[in-house]
Amino acid sequence: LELFSFPGAPARPSRPEAQGLRHLAFRVDDINEVIAHLAINKVECEPIRVDEYTGKRFTFFADPDGLPLELYEM
Repeated sequence: LELFSFPGAPARPSRPEAQGLRHLAFRVDDINEVIAHLAINKVECEPIRVDEYTGKRFTFFADPDGLPLELYEM
């Protein structure tokens, strides 16, 4: 994992489905528990979706730069 931080860096697309955009996904045991923890800390998540191929639940939230992070329930 390599992270860069530059003053005045250009904006990047923040939607997870944007072409070419990569994001981090975190495997979680209980997505509702993690969403509740994030909500207590004033982090909003998108509505939960269901992966049409695996039947697993997932959601996205934004990092401080507005880039997507994913929660994927196993």
